[in-house]
Amino acid sequence: MDTKEVNSVDTPLIISDGCCVHFGSAPALESVDFSINKGKKVAVVGPNGGGKSTLFNALAGLIPLTEGSLTIDGKSPDEARGTVSYVPQKDLINWNFPLSVKQVVEMGITSRKLFNVFNRKKINQKINKALQDVGLYEKVNDNIKSLSGGQLQRVLIARALAQDSEILLLDEAFSAVDIGAEEDIMQLIDSINLDGKTILIATHDVNNLEEKFDEVLCLNKHCCAYGDPSEVLTPQVIEEMYGSHTELFMNKSHFKKEENNSSD
Repeated sequence: MDTKEVNSVDTPLIISDGCCVHFGSAPALESVDFSINKGKKVAVVGPNGGGKSTLFNALAGLIPLTEGSLTIDGKSPDEARGTVSYVPQKDLINWNFPLSVKQVVEMGITSRKLFNVFNRKKINQKINKALQDVGLYEKVNDNIKSLSGGQLQRVLIARALAQDSEILLLDEAFSAVDIGAEEDIMQLIDSINLDGKTILIATHDVNNLEEKFDEVLCLNKHCCAYGDPSEVLTPQVIEEMYGSHTELFMNKSHFKKEENNSSD
C-alpha cells in the first residue's frame, strides 16, 4: 500500500485536546480528549447535560472554547466551516413555517453561501440528488408538516448531504421515531458512511452499539472513555456516566460476559 494512503488513514480527522466549554461559570465540557479517524461511525453517548450537544455545537463552530483545542483536519472549527454539516435535534427547529421539503434542503446550500455560485439548474440537481439519497424524492414539493418524524429526520439529513461536507453531526437522530423508522435511518447512515463520510451521532441508547458503530465516545462533561464499544462500555464507564442508574444497562450481553469471566 502507498505510504501516503496509509498516513491519510492513520491521521486523525478530529482531535480534541483538553477541550473546555463554560457557560458563565458553569462547565459544559471539561478537559475532553479524543481523536477520530476519517470514515469512522461514532456514537456519542451520555446523560442529559453531559455535553453531547455542546460538543457538536463546538465542532460546528457555533460556540467558542474556553480552554484547549478542537481541530478538524488540522484546522479550527471556524476555519473548517463547510467541512462539517450539523443536523440538530428536531424539537429545536420551528416547524411552523409553511416550507416545502425542497425549501428545507435548499437551506443547506444557501447556508454555505453557495447559492450564487451555482445556477438554478445545478441547485435543483443537488437538491434532487440529496432527496434521492435519502429516499424522499417523491416528497420534494410536500409541506414538511405532512411528514412523519422519520421522514423529517431524513429531510434534515438530505439538507446536510446537499452541503457536500466530509463530517455529519446528527444530534438525537433517533428521537421521536418508531423502531421501523430508526432502522431505516440507520441503514441510510450506513450507506452515507460507506461513501467515506465521518459520522457522529448523539444518542441515549447504549444498547447494541457494538453492532451499529465503529467507536463510541462516552461523555459526562469529561471524556469517560473512547474506543470500540465492545471494549470501552464497561460497567465502570456506564457508572461514570449515569451514576446510580447503572443497573438499567446491566442487561447488556458483554456486561454479562464480563461478570461471568470474573467469576471463573
